[in-house]
Amino acid sequence: MDITIENILLIGSLLLFVSIVVGKTSYKFGVPTLLLFLVIGMLAGSDGIVGIYFDDPKLAQFIGIVSLNFILFSGGLDTSWKSVKPVLREGLMLSTLGVLLTATSLGVFVWMVTDFTIYESLLLGSIVSSTDAAAVFSILRSKNLSLRTNLRPTLELESGSNDPMAYVLTIAFLTLVVNQDQSAWSIIPLFLQQMVIGCIAGFGFGKLSKFTINTIKLGFEGLYPVLAIALMFITFSATDFIGGNGFLAIYICAVYLGNQDLIHKSTILKMFDGLAWLMQIVLFLTLGLLVFPSQIVPYIGIGLLISLFLIVVARPIGVFISLMFFKMKLRRRAYISWVGLRGAVPIVFATYPLLAGIDKANMIFSIVFFISVTSVLIQGTTLSVFANWLKVALPEETKKITEVDRLILDLPKSSFQEFVISPHSYAANKRIVDVKFPKSAFIVMIKRGKEYIRPGGSTELLENDVLMVIADTQDDFIEVNSCISG
Repeated sequence: MDITIENILLIGSLLLFVSIVVGKTSYKFGVPTLLLFLVIGMLAGSDGIVGIYFDDPKLAQFIGIVSLNFILFSGGLDTSWKSVKPVLREGLMLSTLGVLLTATSLGVFVWMVTDFTIYESLLLGSIVSSTDAAAVFSILRSKNLSLRTNLRPTLELESGSNDPMAYVLTIAFLTLVVNQDQSAWSIIPLFLQQMVIGCIAGFGFGKLSKFTINTIKLGFEGLYPVLAIALMFITFSATDFIGGNGFLAIYICAVYLGNQDLIHKSTILKMFDGLAWLMQIVLFLTLGLLVFPSQIVPYIGIGLLISLFLIVVARPIGVFISLMFFKMKLRRRAYISWVGLRGAVPIVFATYPLLAGIDKANMIFSIVFFISVTSVLIQGTTLSVFANWLKVALPEETKKITEVDRLILDLPKSSFQEFVISPHSYAANKRIVDVKFPKSAFIVMIKRGKEYIRPGGSTELLENDVLMVIADTQDDFIEVNSCISG
């Protein structure tokens, strides 16, 4: 079946519906949801039951890049700086040195066991060197794992920030494969340019995005998530245009925004949470359609060998050497090395050799696909088992509720108080977003004379306004009073 304008909406909506329904029940059998999406795409493909013919790596790459924008941006918005700050150095070491060591050790192994050249081997190693943000975010949160002492922030920080490093290595070694006369040292300026410009642009666009969201008056709450989407794509494309790493820029931009006071922040977070799931489904379905299972069968043996080496040797080498300068128990390092999930990102990166037209592009794509599937299947289904075995899991009732959870889930508060804005109050004639109320307290209503006003971040507080505030503890109310009085 060929995809046409007439049937694309029907086919797409049916695949999406089936994916959601099947994914809802998949964890009863211990199968990661993302793998189910991939399998559904394969079954719908040309070698599957439905027989949809899709063989367009360029379109698949475009869909992959757009999806990764949403996934990384959503992951960045959900990242609490308070929880990440204590593990910032560990996370950065894992996302840079750890990725480099994983790529080189796996590349050398591939060079030894195949007829690949050293640059082709390192290209394959680079493509699968990063942990997949979509896989890690979705599996950790779907399994509702509660981990000891900063393990979860470390894993989420690493998975959200290491794709840029893998992307730079992939582009660098692809350049060396295509241009055999270039020296390996020639990729160092490219690496530095991509990372430095990406960091600066991400922080700069983050500050600009905050100013834009809090300053512009749109009139409709539903337009603010749309504005955030526009700013996300501007950040990615503008950074890429000036030679920086767009993936790194949007992640840094999102982390900055997620830890600021924004107008209609709850609405923005909820929208991106849903869009991230949608993009994960679309991404895995698309990559499933792109794959021809009959072309993968000849590479099952070598693919399994490389995948096992990546899981039990290359990934642990990258983790243990990267963390050797930090105080951390052996079992925690072992768990971090096990949560080296490869998902859709390596498959997206594997489309670059296809589009470049190098000799072994199809073989690389097939091996990468096999590695991603086995990683999600083997590691994704055993995260809880290894967490309990290594004694790094906490009982579910001890799991902390994050501020992002509070915003998204609208969790109820236990106490209520009213505060009056006096004529000499610091908060008088200021917008709510500019007063910087504690994140653990919410203004549910404002009484102004005989009127009751539903508050928003852009609502201006006037003299004699009565704020109806809900919070959890008395300390929260003391902090609210401090913000109001100045």
